[in-house]
Amino acid sequence: MMTEIFLMELNKIQPSQLYISSRKLNSVMKNFASKPSLMEPIPVKKLGDRIVFVDGHTRAFAALLHRFPKVQVLWEDEELDWEAYEICVNWCRVAGIHTIADLKKRVISHQQYKKLWYERCAKMQKDLEQKRKQIQP
Repeated sequence: MMTEIFLMELNKIQPSQLYISSRKLNSVMKNFASKPSLMEPIPVKKLGDRIVFVDGHTRAFAALLHRFPKVQVLWEDEELDWEAYEICVNWCRVAGIHTIADLKKRVISHQQYKKLWYERCAKMQKDLEQKRKQIQP
């Protein structure tokens, strides 16, 4: 089954991560500058009343920096850990991140990214696992 690709305004999509890695951004910017039409569509999902980025934050941010008001997206059809995504979206909303533009002051070194984002997510995943084990009979 072919998933439909469509255009969506960047400012209508809620991020689900708090930071952008400068190393990843530099790489994406090089590719974007040479072939913007080859940028892969960004997966999104409706969670509650919002449409959120499931992945592709760096690509979306590169599009923003290149002044693209819209990006190609597709609906995520994989069953991912949506409870974890809801936690990440809540972190973003609490931090005042409602659009990809809100990440402008959150482009950090890859070392900082690993420490601040990957470690935070790993701890959240561990906490979720523990919580789920306690719920199971």
